[in-house]
Amino acid sequence: MTEELQTIVDLIRYGASRFNAAGLTFGHSYDNAIDEATQLTLHALHLPHDLSPVYGQSRVTLSEKEDVLGLFLRRIEERVPAAYLTGEAWFAGLSFKSDARALVPRSPIAELILSGFEPWLGGREVRRALDLCTGSGCIAIAMAHHNPDWHVDGIDLSDDALTLAAENEQRLEVRNTRFLKSDLFDGLQGEHYDLIVTNPPYVTNDETDALPQEYGYEPEMGLRAGHDGLDLVLKILRDAPLHLTEDGLLICEVGESEQHLVKLLPELPLMWIEFQVGQMGIFVVERHDLVAHSARITQLAAAREGKASAAVAATGSAGAGLF
Repeated sequence: MTEELQTIVDLIRYGASRFNAAGLTFGHSYDNAIDEATQLTLHALHLPHDLSPVYGQSRVTLSEKEDVLGLFLRRIEERVPAAYLTGEAWFAGLSFKSDARALVPRSPIAELILSGFEPWLGGREVRRALDLCTGSGCIAIAMAHHNPDWHVDGIDLSDDALTLAAENEQRLEVRNTRFLKSDLFDGLQGEHYDLIVTNPPYVTNDETDALPQEYGYEPEMGLRAGHDGLDLVLKILRDAPLHLTEDGLLICEVGESEQHLVKLLPELPLMWIEFQVGQMGIFVVERHDLVAHSARITQLAAAREGKASAAVAATGSAGAGLF
């Protein structure tokens, strides 16, 4: 049946058809079957991801075809994200190593990085920037690469993610980054930044439980964030002013949890960014606005922490009664 597949374009078309027929989910760097089939085909053929379409009619050898079809089969049968199959994901024009130690790089924040965070920075000078919940390091490294005069810190709680970030730091030969282990801001006493950018876990518990199989390969701690997806976001809003310079800026991605945040804090003046493809649940907020509304934010964050502590205590009490 596959004997008729002779060219690069044949393979890409065939892969896209098979992916659609199999009902695959696309959400890891690429959002459609053709782009994923192209990514896997070019990777298997050891060709650049931006290969000119003029090579589309190039014929492939039998062994090359088998390599491509083998990747297609794994993508369909195992539902592994394409970036994990190739070990590579592109973000802000850069090639990052990608594997199950961290989420696949895919944030719309890449567009902000490439635009120099304007008009949101308003021309203000950035000397130090922070990528909170850095994962693979893609945001921190991309910021550092495109702004060589910035010093950029990347923070994560996962040792695996930090190891991957260090490998990407070396891969892309950036010299103005520093990666640290910290539970949000806990390990950053005395550190201040002109810009804090964060793509924290923001998927609700119900949504996490219902995610397609592809997302099961990613670390759950990078996704799950409570009943409304805001468990970590509220802590970030509360503590960010302690680590922002006087006219500092916080940029935070909350995705679909935007609706919950707006309901919880309707009085907080969040500026929702319009991207080329529309709104993507990413807001900008000034430090002085966070300070002005700190009482309400602190109250909401404390309520979350209180519930978490109560749940831990209840679990401990229940466990104590078993022995």
